[in-house]
Amino acid sequence: MQVESLSWFPGHMTKTRRMIAAEIGHMDAVCEILDARIPLASRNPDVDELTAGKPRLVVLNRVDQADPGQTRRWAAYFRENGYAVLEANAKGGAGTAQFAAAVRELLRDKLEAYAQKGQVGRVVRVMVLGIPNVGKSTFINKVARRKTAKAEDRPGVTRSKQWVPVDSTLELLDTPGILWPKFDDPEVGKRLAFTGAIKDDVLDIEELACYLMEYLGRHYTSVLEERYKIAVEPEDSGYDLLEKAGRKRGFLMRGAQVDTERMARILLDEFRGGKLGRFTLETVEDAT
Repeated sequence: MQVESLSWFPGHMTKTRRMIAAEIGHMDAVCEILDARIPLASRNPDVDELTAGKPRLVVLNRVDQADPGQTRRWAAYFRENGYAVLEANAKGGAGTAQFAAAVRELLRDKLEAYAQKGQVGRVVRVMVLGIPNVGKSTFINKVARRKTAKAEDRPGVTRSKQWVPVDSTLELLDTPGILWPKFDDPEVGKRLAFTGAIKDDVLDIEELACYLMEYLGRHYTSVLEERYKIAVEPEDSGYDLLEKAGRKRGFLMRGAQVDTERMARILLDEFRGGKLGRFTLETVEDAT
Protein backbone atom coordinates (compact mmCIF):
# COMPACT_ATOMS: atom_id res chain seq x y z
CA MET A 1 0.00 0.00 0.00
CA GLN A 2 1.36 3.42 -0.89
CA VAL A 3 1.85 5.85 1.97
CA GLU A 4 0.24 8.59 -0.11
CA SER A 5 -3.14 6.81 -0.18
CA LEU A 6 -3.49 5.27 3.27
CA SER A 7 -6.91 3.93 4.15
CA TRP A 8 -6.91 1.53 7.07
CA PHE A 9 -10.01 0.79 9.11
CA PRO A 10 -10.21 -2.82 10.34
CA GLY A 11 -13.55 -4.20 11.50
CA HIS A 12 -12.63 -4.07 15.18
CA MET A 13 -12.31 -0.27 14.92
CA THR A 14 -15.92 0.01 13.76
CA LYS A 15 -16.85 -2.05 16.81
CA THR A 16 -14.81 0.30 19.02
CA ARG A 17 -16.71 3.34 17.75
CA ARG A 18 -19.99 1.67 18.71
CA MET A 19 -18.62 0.76 22.14
CA ILE A 20 -17.45 4.34 22.80
CA ALA A 21 -20.88 5.66 21.83
CA ALA A 22 -22.57 3.15 24.15
CA GLU A 23 -20.31 3.80 27.16
CA ILE A 24 -19.65 7.56 27.00
CA GLY A 25 -22.82 8.45 28.92
CA HIS A 26 -21.49 6.59 31.97
CA MET A 27 -18.15 8.44 31.97
CA ASP A 28 -17.14 11.40 34.13
CA ALA A 29 -14.21 12.36 31.89
CA VAL A 30 -12.16 11.30 28.88
CA CYS A 31 -8.38 10.90 28.79
CA GLU A 32 -6.91 11.20 25.31
CA ILE A 33 -3.36 9.84 24.88
CA LEU A 34 -1.36 11.62 22.17
CA ASP A 35 2.15 11.11 20.84
CA ALA A 36 4.09 14.25 21.80
CA ARG A 37 6.10 13.94 18.57
CA ILE A 38 2.94 14.23 16.45
CA PRO A 39 0.23 15.84 18.62
CA LEU A 40 -1.99 16.59 15.63
CA ALA A 41 -1.55 13.45 13.57
CA SER A 42 -2.09 11.25 16.63
CA ARG A 43 -5.46 12.87 17.39
CA ASN A 44 -8.46 11.06 15.99
CA PRO A 45 -10.69 13.87 14.63
CA ASP A 46 -13.78 11.78 15.45
CA VAL A 47 -13.08 11.87 19.20
CA ASP A 48 -14.67 15.29 19.75
CA GLU A 49 -17.94 14.03 18.31
CA LEU A 50 -17.75 10.63 20.02
CA THR A 51 -17.03 11.98 23.49
CA ALA A 52 -19.95 14.40 23.53
CA GLY A 53 -18.34 17.33 25.33
CA LYS A 54 -17.04 15.39 28.34
CA PRO A 55 -14.23 17.03 30.37
CA ARG A 56 -10.96 16.07 28.69
CA LEU A 57 -7.45 15.38 29.87
CA VAL A 58 -4.82 15.31 27.12
CA VAL A 59 -1.74 13.21 27.88
CA LEU A 60 1.29 14.10 25.77
CA ASN A 61 3.10 10.77 25.86
CA ARG A 62 6.67 9.97 24.80
CA VAL A 63 7.89 13.44 25.79
CA ASP A 64 11.33 11.84 26.24
CA GLN A 65 11.48 11.40 22.44
CA ALA A 66 9.98 14.80 21.55
CA ASP A 67 11.61 18.23 21.29
CA PRO A 68 11.22 19.74 24.82
CA GLY A 69 10.60 23.27 23.56
CA GLN A 70 7.88 22.10 21.18
CA THR A 71 6.29 20.01 23.93
CA ARG A 72 5.96 23.11 26.12
CA ARG A 73 4.31 24.97 23.26
CA TRP A 74 1.89 22.10 22.58
CA ALA A 75 0.97 21.83 26.27
CA ALA A 76 0.18 25.56 26.33
CA TYR A 77 -1.85 25.22 23.12
CA PHE A 78 -4.09 22.47 24.52
CA ARG A 79 -4.60 24.32 27.81
CA GLU A 80 -5.62 27.45 25.91
CA ASN A 81 -8.20 25.31 24.12
CA GLY A 82 -9.81 24.13 27.35
CA TYR A 83 -8.08 20.81 28.02
CA ALA A 84 -6.21 19.68 31.09
CA VAL A 85 -2.70 18.53 30.08
CA LEU A 86 -0.27 15.97 31.47
CA GLU A 87 3.20 15.40 30.04
CA ALA A 88 4.35 11.80 30.34
CA ASN A 89 6.79 9.10 29.37
CA ALA A 90 4.71 6.00 30.05
CA LYS A 91 7.54 3.54 29.43
CA GLY A 92 9.79 5.24 31.98
CA GLY A 93 6.92 6.20 34.28
CA ALA A 94 7.42 9.99 34.22
CA GLY A 95 4.17 11.89 34.73
CA THR A 96 2.03 8.84 35.50
CA ALA A 97 2.01 9.42 39.27
CA GLN A 98 0.30 12.78 38.69
CA PHE A 99 -2.57 11.29 36.69
CA ALA A 100 -5.09 10.72 39.50
CA ALA A 101 -4.56 14.25 40.87
CA ALA A 102 -4.93 15.73 37.37
CA VAL A 103 -8.25 13.91 36.88
CA ARG A 104 -9.59 15.09 40.24
CA GLU A 105 -8.52 18.67 39.49
CA LEU A 106 -10.28 18.45 36.13
CA LEU A 107 -13.46 17.25 37.89
CA ARG A 108 -13.11 19.43 40.99
CA ASP A 109 -16.49 21.19 40.63
CA LYS A 110 -18.28 17.90 40.00
CA LEU A 111 -16.62 16.19 42.97
CA GLU A 112 -17.47 19.15 45.23
CA ALA A 113 -21.10 18.89 44.12
CA TYR A 114 -21.09 15.17 44.95
CA ALA A 115 -19.60 15.93 48.39
CA GLN A 116 -22.33 18.48 49.13
CA LYS A 117 -24.89 15.75 48.43
CA GLY A 118 -23.09 13.43 50.83
CA GLN A 119 -21.64 11.31 48.03
CA VAL A 120 -18.06 11.38 49.30
CA GLY A 121 -15.88 8.66 47.79
CA ARG A 122 -18.06 8.20 44.74
CA VAL A 123 -16.16 6.31 42.02
CA VAL A 124 -14.91 8.46 39.13
CA ARG A 125 -14.89 6.72 35.75
CA VAL A 126 -12.55 7.84 32.98
CA MET A 127 -12.50 6.53 29.41
CA VAL A 128 -8.98 6.30 27.99
CA LEU A 129 -8.71 6.77 24.23
CA GLY A 130 -5.81 6.79 21.82
CA ILE A 131 -4.78 5.68 18.36
CA PRO A 132 -2.93 2.34 18.03
CA ASN A 133 0.60 2.14 19.42
CA VAL A 134 0.48 5.51 21.15
CA GLY A 135 1.47 3.90 24.47
CA LYS A 136 -2.03 3.76 25.93
CA SER A 137 -1.82 0.34 27.59
CA THR A 138 1.66 1.05 28.96
CA PHE A 139 0.38 4.33 30.42
CA ILE A 140 -2.60 2.60 32.07
CA ASN A 141 -0.36 -0.09 33.56
CA LYS A 142 1.91 2.55 35.10
CA VAL A 143 -1.01 4.55 36.48
CA ALA A 144 -2.62 1.44 37.96
CA ARG A 145 0.78 0.20 39.22
CA ARG A 146 0.03 -3.29 37.94
CA LYS A 147 0.04 -5.07 34.59
CA THR A 148 -3.63 -5.12 33.68
CA ALA A 149 -3.72 -3.77 30.14
CA LYS A 150 -1.96 -5.79 27.45
CA ALA A 151 0.91 -3.71 26.09
CA GLU A 152 3.11 -4.42 23.10
CA ASP A 153 5.21 -2.23 20.85
CA ARG A 154 2.96 -2.72 17.85
CA PRO A 155 -0.45 -1.32 16.92
CA GLY A 156 -3.76 -3.04 17.38
CA VAL A 157 -3.05 -5.17 20.48
CA THR A 158 -5.94 -4.06 22.73
CA ARG A 159 -9.05 -5.52 21.11
CA SER A 160 -11.78 -5.19 23.74
CA LYS A 161 -12.74 -2.83 26.55
CA GLN A 162 -11.55 -3.54 30.08
CA TRP A 163 -12.04 -1.80 33.41
CA VAL A 164 -8.87 -0.98 35.33
CA PRO A 165 -9.11 0.21 38.97
CA VAL A 166 -6.51 2.83 39.95
CA ASP A 167 -7.68 3.22 43.56
CA SER A 168 -10.93 2.87 45.49
CA THR A 169 -12.47 5.94 43.83
CA LEU A 170 -10.97 5.96 40.32
CA GLU A 171 -11.54 3.49 37.50
CA LEU A 172 -10.29 3.61 33.92
CA LEU A 173 -12.02 2.14 30.88
CA ASP A 174 -9.30 0.96 28.51
CA THR A 175 -10.44 0.91 24.88
CA PRO A 176 -8.92 -0.49 21.68
CA GLY A 177 -6.88 1.97 19.62
CA ILE A 178 -9.00 3.64 16.97
CA LEU A 179 -7.90 5.24 13.72
CA TRP A 180 -10.19 6.86 11.18
CA PRO A 181 -11.33 5.58 7.78
CA LYS A 182 -9.24 7.74 5.48
CA PHE A 183 -6.41 10.21 5.90
CA ASP A 184 -7.33 13.25 3.80
CA ASP A 185 -3.86 14.73 4.30
CA PRO A 186 -1.10 12.31 3.16
CA GLU A 187 1.31 14.02 5.58
CA VAL A 188 -0.79 12.75 8.49
CA GLY A 189 -0.50 9.19 7.20
CA LYS A 190 3.26 9.55 6.85
CA ARG A 191 3.73 10.86 10.39
CA LEU A 192 1.61 8.08 11.83
CA ALA A 193 3.62 5.54 9.87
CA PHE A 194 6.96 7.08 10.97
CA THR A 195 6.04 6.54 14.63
CA GLY A 196 4.66 3.03 14.14
CA ALA A 197 0.96 3.81 14.62
CA ILE A 198 0.20 1.94 11.40
CA LYS A 199 1.33 -1.65 10.93
CA ASP A 200 4.46 -1.84 8.79
CA ASP A 201 3.07 -4.81 6.87
CA VAL A 202 0.52 -2.59 5.09
CA LEU A 203 3.23 -0.15 3.97
CA ASP A 204 6.14 0.01 1.57
CA ILE A 205 8.98 0.29 4.09
CA GLU A 206 11.49 1.72 1.62
CA GLU A 207 9.04 4.37 0.43
CA LEU A 208 8.30 5.32 4.04
CA ALA A 209 12.01 5.50 4.93
CA CYS A 210 12.67 7.72 1.91
CA TYR A 211 10.02 10.18 3.12
CA LEU A 212 11.56 10.17 6.62
CA MET A 213 15.10 10.63 5.27
CA GLU A 214 13.92 13.53 3.13
CA TYR A 215 12.25 15.19 6.14
CA LEU A 216 15.28 14.71 8.39
CA GLY A 217 17.60 15.85 5.61
CA ARG A 218 15.69 19.15 5.38
CA HIS A 219 15.00 19.81 9.07
CA TYR A 220 17.66 17.90 11.01
CA THR A 221 20.64 17.76 8.65
CA SER A 222 23.26 17.56 11.40
CA VAL A 223 21.52 14.57 13.00
CA LEU A 224 21.86 12.51 9.82
CA GLU A 225 25.42 13.60 9.26
CA GLU A 226 26.46 12.72 12.81
CA ARG A 227 24.51 9.45 13.11
CA TYR A 228 25.27 7.97 9.70
CA LYS A 229 28.54 9.79 8.91
CA ILE A 230 27.27 11.02 5.55
CA ALA A 231 27.30 14.38 3.78
CA VAL A 232 23.78 15.75 3.20
CA GLU A 233 23.66 17.82 0.01
CA PRO A 234 20.77 20.19 -0.86
CA GLU A 235 19.94 18.22 -3.99
CA ASP A 236 19.81 14.82 -2.21
CA SER A 237 16.50 13.00 -2.38
CA GLY A 238 15.32 10.74 0.43
CA TYR A 239 16.45 7.73 -1.59
CA ASP A 240 19.89 9.28 -2.13
CA LEU A 241 20.29 9.71 1.64
CA LEU A 242 19.01 6.20 2.35
CA GLU A 243 21.52 4.81 -0.14
CA LYS A 244 24.38 6.88 1.31
CA ALA A 245 23.60 5.70 4.85
CA GLY A 246 23.28 2.08 3.74
CA ARG A 247 26.61 2.20 1.91
CA LYS A 248 28.31 3.77 4.93
CA ARG A 249 26.90 1.00 7.15
CA GLY A 250 28.20 -1.61 4.72
CA PHE A 251 24.77 -2.95 3.74
CA LEU A 252 25.89 -4.15 0.32
CA MET A 253 24.53 -6.83 -1.96
CA ARG A 254 25.94 -8.32 -5.17
CA GLY A 255 27.57 -5.83 -7.47
CA ALA A 256 28.10 -3.35 -4.60
CA GLN A 257 24.40 -2.48 -4.73
CA VAL A 258 23.08 -1.05 -1.46
CA ASP A 259 20.50 -3.08 0.44
CA THR A 260 18.16 -0.10 0.87
CA GLU A 261 15.39 -2.24 2.39
CA ARG A 262 17.66 -3.26 5.25
CA MET A 263 18.74 0.36 5.75
CA ALA A 264 15.08 1.45 5.68
CA ARG A 265 14.23 -0.90 8.56
CA ILE A 266 17.27 0.24 10.54
CA LEU A 267 16.32 3.91 10.05
CA LEU A 268 12.74 3.39 11.22
CA ASP A 269 13.83 1.28 14.20
CA GLU A 270 16.37 3.90 15.28
CA PHE A 271 13.92 6.76 14.81
CA ARG A 272 11.17 5.00 16.79
CA GLY A 273 13.60 3.93 19.47
CA GLY A 274 14.83 7.48 20.05
CA LYS A 275 18.37 6.66 18.92
CA LEU A 276 18.44 9.53 16.42
CA GLY A 277 17.48 12.17 18.98
CA ARG A 278 14.34 14.04 20.07
CA PHE A 279 12.05 15.28 17.31
CA THR A 280 8.63 16.90 17.10
CA LEU A 281 7.32 16.60 13.55
CA GLU A 282 4.50 19.15 13.95
CA THR A 283 4.39 22.68 15.33
CA VAL A 284 1.57 24.63 16.94
CA GLU A 285 1.39 26.70 13.73
CA ASP A 286 0.26 23.53 11.92
CA ALA A 287 -2.89 23.55 14.05
CA THR A 288 -3.97 27.04 12.99
